[in-house]
Amino acid sequence: MRTSSSFLSVSILALTLLGSVGGSALALDPAARVNPDAGPLELFSFGFKAYQRGEKVEAFEALRYAADKGHPGARWKLGRMYAEGDGVPENDYEAFKIFEQIVRDQGEEEGNFTNAAYVSSAVVALADYLRVGISGSPVAVDLQRARQFYFHAASYFGDAKAQFELGRMTLNGEGGKANPRQAARWLNLAAEKGNVGAAALLGYLLFDGDRISLPAQPVRGLGMLTMALKRASPRDEKWIRPLQEEIFAIASESERRTALAYAEQQIASATGVVSTKN
Repeated sequence: MRTSSSFLSVSILALTLLGSVGGSALALDPAARVNPDAGPLELFSFGFKAYQRGEKVEAFEALRYAADKGHPGARWKLGRMYAEGDGVPENDYEAFKIFEQIVRDQGEEEGNFTNAAYVSSAVVALADYLRVGISGSPVAVDLQRARQFYFHAASYFGDAKAQFELGRMTLNGEGGKANPRQAARWLNLAAEKGNVGAAALLGYLLFDGDRISLPAQPVRGLGMLTMALKRASPRDEKWIRPLQEEIFAIASESERRTALAYAEQQIASATGVVSTKN
């Protein structure tokens, strides 16, 4: 973890996005069925348990009270609920304002990194929004700032998703100059943390090595891509499968066999299962 002065630069970047957040994103509802006078931790616990029971309306109200009293976990969860339309109507701009507030508040608490996980996730969420913009809101596409936010989360917090997204942007020259070798380093850091997308993209690049100016590593590259494909979510599988099929088609039979064995070995070692295939 870097010093608080380094972290403050994250907050400063966030504060320059829109200026002060207009209005209260966390206004209280007098009709809520929770005790508004309870402490933030008690309210957060109440909301978390209600959410686990599937009582999302009650959970949302409790989390709003806790968030209004400054509980970072409650704020973060509200942001995710708005972003995903989880128990509330989807509202990306509301989510953006909440994530911005999390970063802003942390910047005002110099030396306090107890909420680093929430702050890191909030910074990545801000970067995600800046990368595509939010329709009908003041949040426009800003690739340069998105790349800056990913860099902060990737370097200060070691966030795997930020490292993956930063690697992709650096590879393609989004929001700044392209630097394939640096991109490969970020992808490798994310892949080592288990990020499936990073493993897939790095494997694809390593297969012939040309784009990242490294010696070709066809077995490792195909093995990483194959392993990533086996672990991919349905969403990630849509873009990983074509990459894997592309290099599988041009690999030699020997490279295919060795790469498949490599992938099985890596998956088995990660799960503690010993492969019985010959």
